[in-house]
Amino acid sequence: MSVNPKTALTRGSDPSAAEGRLFLREEELDRAADLVLRAARRFFGAAEAALQAYDLGPAHYRALAAIRREEGLSVGALIEALGVRKQSLHRVLEELEKADLVARVRGDRDRRERRVMLTEAGREAERAASAALRERLAVVFRAAGVEAVSGARIVLSALADPVDKTP
Repeated sequence: MSVNPKTALTRGSDPSAAEGRLFLREEELDRAADLVLRAARRFFGAAEAALQAYDLGPAHYRALAAIRREEGLSVGALIEALGVRKQSLHRVLEELEKADLVARVRGDRDRRERRVMLTEAGREAERAASAALRERLAVVFRAAGVEAVSGARIVLSALADPVDKTP
């Protein structure tokens, strides 16, 4: 599966014509938006079996992964890191806590603050899902090649950046 970055957004069209297209046209942007959404669904689908073993979904995984990256985050910092609403994270944390995958502990300095830690079962769940996602990325990255991966990282980083840097 080789991915040509010049034609990736115009699958099925003549490659020479694709080079002359403007990638900012409405139809090309619509195609790109569709690809991003389908890719996200299929990407998390790679971890579906690992997540289902723990009765978890993508939102649970995102929380587990963020907690693993920075163990002991405060709930407020986790909200900011994930870019979600307080109510949404509260629901996810409640479910993770009931499943004994995370524990909330009082902060050292401020006893009102709650810090989130993974339990051993939480580490196992996160590890299994992350391994499946890494495996999927490795397959796709090998097929795409260094230049395409570099370009994809630039695009994905810009999409993920919470700060709009447009003039």
